[in-house]
Amino acid sequence: MSYKTLLVHAEADPAAAPRLATAAALAQRLDAALLGLGAEMYDWMAVSDPYGFAAPDWTDIVRQQVEADLVAAERQFRQAAATVQHDWGISHEAPALALARMARSADLIIAGGAPLDGAASLRAADTADLIMTSGRPVLVAPPTGGELRAERVVVAWKDGREARRAVADALPLLKRAEEVVVMATCATPEMEDAQAATAAVAQHLKSHGVTARACARIAPADRACAELNIEAQALGADLIVAGAYGHSRVREWILGGVTHTLLHQPERFVLFSH
Repeated sequence: MSYKTLLVHAEADPAAAPRLATAAALAQRLDAALLGLGAEMYDWMAVSDPYGFAAPDWTDIVRQQVEADLVAAERQFRQAAATVQHDWGISHEAPALALARMARSADLIIAGGAPLDGAASLRAADTADLIMTSGRPVLVAPPTGGELRAERVVVAWKDGREARRAVADALPLLKRAEEVVVMATCATPEMEDAQAATAAVAQHLKSHGVTARACARIAPADRACAELNIEAQALGADLIVAGAYGHSRVREWILGGVTHTLLHQPERFVLFSH
């Protein structure tokens, strides 16, 4: 298994540049094709009166602005992807929805930034929505971007479907790593089970040629994310692999504690699977 096609959302906003650079660098390293998607919805609410009718002049302005944004997004994407095989598409849907649709043609999505509120979701992808609905692993880059090396990786282990899926989805990167630590945090009575589970996962990864070892640490639930980052810092890891835990409620995702912190306060790259 390998990642042959990567997908990234491109925006007119200069803040997207680090994410695009990360995606292009990873595509080059993996010898993969890079798909860029420009997606932005028309914000009709911004030009409508209290009865929901939009003035013709204002609707033309909105259309022109969106089309100008998409042209600028394409320019920024093609500049970043100039040295790799790439392709481009556009959509007038909400970015997260458009990316989820296009994910049928990709192995990995590169995203960045915390979930957004209000009209921002018309222009930028809600990362939580993307992780939960795309059916593909999502690599979340830190705000400053950077080049993912993944030479040392921490796998955040919690014995459930999401973590199992994340380990399987991350195999193309884990096989390239020099060292992988499978880490679980737990309460004292759960230590024996945590040690057995992480050892089993490490052994499974070894069967795939991954250099892996197990680590179980006693810590309260609200310290789990901090302990993951401490381990990653000590290891020199620039990537954490984690299952994404959450459920939908009234058009928003209620995320698990570790998922929420890793997504909203990324200290390094995180590969999520749901």
